[in-house]
Parts: sequence; structure tokens; C-alpha cells
Amino acid sequence: MYKYASPKNFYPFAGRLIPWLGALAALLLAVGLYWGLFVAPADYQQGESYRIIFIHVPSAWMSMFVYVVMAAAGALALTWKTKLAEVLASACAPIGASFTLVTLVTGSIWGKPMWGTWWVWDARLTSELILLFLYIGFMALEASIEEPRRAARAAAVLALVGVVNIPIIHFSVEWWNTLHQPASVSKLGAPSIHPSMLVPLLIMVIGFKLYFATVVLMRMRYAILEREKYTHWVAEVVGTKAQ
Repeated sequence: MYKYASPKNFYPFAGRLIPWLGALAALLLAVGLYWGLFVAPADYQQGESYRIIFIHVPSAWMSMFVYVVMAAAGALALTWKTKLAEVLASACAPIGASFTLVTLVTGSIWGKPMWGTWWVWDARLTSELILLFLYIGFMALEASIEEPRRAARAAAVLALVGVVNIPIIHFSVEWWNTLHQPASVSKLGAPSIHPSMLVPLLIMVIGFKLYFATVVLMRMRYAILEREKYTHWVAEVVGTKAQ
């Protein structure tokens, strides 16, 4: 697997994976959405409004998961100065920011009928908003430095500092008295959500992960071409595509 740490070898490998991952992501998302929106029963307390969880919950999980991947890639880039790790961290940031924004928007939509307001300075909501600012700060810092490798190192440090926010988001409903409901899927023991709702939710989670894998590989391929544009192998790839 070490050979795929080289951009030259990773580029075609990612290209082979993308169609399969994308097709599987599309299939699972279609099945999960149909099941969640039209097949799963209404909630006995929240009625039909609970169905937003099939977007909100996977987005929330992915917002944290992508940040951890980004920070881990940043740590690898700082430790071993691996180009591919720098590219991965950079590719993760806008995707993670998108998931975080979707989480905040769908949470507000759900909060209006449940809490009577679009927004409260709840510990979970506030820490999720901070996560969005961390993603934006990562991208802004990276864009403010012209030299790519210096930019990647500076952004990696910021990403590692921001990791402390991830456990705060996750445990906020346990550490503080918040309006946000506690975990119903990932808690220890049996989940408190009915299987008819849990199964499509888990399908959506897997679909979101595959979507992330597809998009991050696409972004990495573009970034590799941009970074390595003066190398012979990129000239060959571009020349082959032009023909």
C-alpha cells in the first residue's frame, strides 16, 4: 500500500474507485431516503417532522467524522511531510464545512416546531457552530498562504488544535443541561429508536460516508493535478485526455 502514498500512483487508483463508490453511494442514498420518508412510520411524539433526522443525523455524524479525518491527515503531513496527507486534509475541509452547514440548517428546521424557535445557544448547537468556524478558518488560513506546503502545515496545526471541539460536541448533551435530545442510536446498549426507523437511518449514514469518499477522492485528484502540473507524469495524463 505504500506505493499509493505517491501522488503518481494514487491518482489512477482513485480514478478507478470513484465510479464504484459513487454508484453505491447513490443507490444507498436513494434507498435510505425512500425508506425513511415514505416507508418508516411516523413518530408517536413528533409525528412526520421527525423524518428530517434522516438528513440531520448523518450530516451531524459526518461533520465530526470528516474533521477527525482532516486533523489526522494534518498530523501525518506534519510528522512525515507526506504530500498526499496534505492533499487529503485540504480536500476534506469544504466537504466537512458543507456537512456542518446542513446539520445546522436541518437542526434549525426541526427546532422550530419542537422548541418554538429556529435557534438557541444550546451547548450542542453552539459547539457545532464553532466546528463550522473551524472549517472556515482552516480554508481561509490555507488560502492566505501562497506556498502550498507552508499553507498545509499552518492549516494542519489549526486542525489539530480544533480537535478538542469534537468530544465537546459529542458529549455536550451529557455534560450540560441542554435542549438537544440525548443519543438514541450510538448509546451503550440497545438503541432507543425502533428498527423500522433505525435501518434506513443507518443506510443513510453509510450512503453519506460513501458520498464523502467519492467526493474527497475527486477533489484529491484535481488537487494532485494542480500541485504536480509541472511533472512529466501529469503532462502525460493531460496529453492522453486531450487525445
